[in-house]
Amino acid sequence: MLFRHFMLVAVLTLTTSFGVVAQAVESPIVGPVSAAKFMAIPNAPDCFTIAVEKGDPMKGPSVILARFAPHCVAPFHWHTPGETLMAVSGALETQMKDNKAMVVHAGDFVYLPSRHVHRANCTGAEPCLVFLSSDAAFDIHWVDAAGNEIPFEQAVPKSPGK
Repeated sequence: MLFRHFMLVAVLTLTTSFGVVAQAVESPIVGPVSAAKFMAIPNAPDCFTIAVEKGDPMKGPSVILARFAPHCVAPFHWHTPGETLMAVSGALETQMKDNKAMVVHAGDFVYLPSRHVHRANCTGAEPCLVFLSSDAAFDIHWVDAAGNEIPFEQAVPKSPGK
């Protein structure tokens, strides 16, 4: 009986200690949109920029604030990680392959499983801001109408004069 009591205390102590260590590793984050430092990313249209809020999107899970300029189009593509989108402002038309397009507004939520083909288009005169949370390193795989992977330059041709 004494041994059981000792083991219970030991297990509770270790569990509590590990919980404290895990909590000490992460710090709270408050990221005002006014402090966001937007940057272009490789393999994406120039009209799409991101500000990293948490994590490193090139190495693992992350949360980014993405900005689509007005009329910015991201043609059909997919990502290796699952992607969660929460709209902040603007009107972002989203379409999942073989489904009807829907316009996402502030407060709307979208979840895309890994490798789910979709597209996005910022409609209207104001930029579209969305939080994107990825559960693994972020990537973009562009596809043609048949769903075959194509190079970025083919998916998003440069406008004349650029």
